[in-house]
Amino acid sequence: MNAPSVDQSGRNVPINLRQSGRTPVEMLIDTRVRKSPYWHLAHEAGCWRAQVYNRMYHPRGYVRPEDGGMMVEYDALVNHVTMWNVAVERQIQVKGPDAEAFTNYVITRDAAKIPPMRARYVILCNQAGGILNDPVLLRIAEDEFWFSLSDSDLMLWLQGVNVAKGFDVTIREIDVCPVQIQGPKSEALMTDLFGSEIGELPSYGLLASSIGGCDVIVSQTGFTGEKGYEIYLYDATLNAETMWNAVLEAGKAHQLMVIAPAHHRRIAAGILSWGQDMDFETLPFQVNLGYQVPKTKEADYIGKAVLEETRARLEAGTHPYSHTLVGMKLGGQQITDYAPDFWLISTSEGGDPVGYVTSPWYSPELETNIAMGHVPVWASARGTELWIHLPQEYADTPGKPVQAEVVEMPFRPSVNPNQREILKEKGLEAAV
Repeated sequence: MNAPSVDQSGRNVPINLRQSGRTPVEMLIDTRVRKSPYWHLAHEAGCWRAQVYNRMYHPRGYVRPEDGGMMVEYDALVNHVTMWNVAVERQIQVKGPDAEAFTNYVITRDAAKIPPMRARYVILCNQAGGILNDPVLLRIAEDEFWFSLSDSDLMLWLQGVNVAKGFDVTIREIDVCPVQIQGPKSEALMTDLFGSEIGELPSYGLLASSIGGCDVIVSQTGFTGEKGYEIYLYDATLNAETMWNAVLEAGKAHQLMVIAPAHHRRIAAGILSWGQDMDFETLPFQVNLGYQVPKTKEADYIGKAVLEETRARLEAGTHPYSHTLVGMKLGGQQITDYAPDFWLISTSEGGDPVGYVTSPWYSPELETNIAMGHVPVWASARGTELWIHLPQEYADTPGKPVQAEVVEMPFRPSVNPNQREILKEKGLEAAV
């Protein structure tokens, strides 16, 4: 059974909450899933496991468990500098005279307020207000935008929208693949590669440059709360080795390490992962993304009517959904690897499950396990006591849940605050 005690009556397709644990199944490598231009380079760097993301093989581990695993990679991120193969962030280009108008129609934020050579974190919703994707949106020029995708097939949606709307744009995937450079030494490494201009690049700023004779776009963005950048390589299928090896060579002076995307760090920063913390049946307000639905945007966009109605109901004191995302600190043994299940949540030690964990990990700085998860709205207030049903490998006592508490997110301050953190500091999070 699919854990019927957890209320999912608001969903058309319930989240699979079966606690099946890890399996020894080997992932099949074949031609149905794309290998990125960096795939062989990641393998040379020690990648030993991968998953499929955006129909592309995605490295998910370089240091093996017997050598310290993901926590060794975490140490490199928070103390030195790291490079990630994130070619799975496919780049969908929208280009043409109507590029701004089209982009404005498919995102909830105001595309007209994004100047050329700047980027923004944005969301796209369907007509029911569900989140389809939460990409970084790069504005390369007045008439050109790139959607740097999270894990959903957004290009087909964008093309389908324009079949009906007829904006004067071309919509296509382009041969541009990014890597992320993340960690406290990232600015020093990037300065060695691109010069002093890097130090002047603002958060979400873009810079056109080159490395080893290969054209790139550099952004000050990343999937962590650390200082970091992304290098978007043009003609990546031709230039992957040149760029990758140039970064490795420059990185020797800064203790550069090639690692997998650091989900333990993004959780601490309160950064969401599409498909894990949210999906196309999740409203922005359920996952702390209400600030992505501005009150001041006059232009129409997909999902606007539902989202504005939802916000009005929330402001009136009613919740049009049953569950919401919260941050939690929890007991148990140190969670030092990806969770294979959405672990269940109860509101009492012996109670039936009412929610589920989406993103758990151990925080060395806080010296406790932390997690995001969906719980009933009535159990979402800070300080609420919860109980998490951890698998045997992490439970203090096998078969018994561990105690947890709802806490504020982000779990600790970010070196490079995201937009929600910045707005919160200004007291504007609920006002946009």
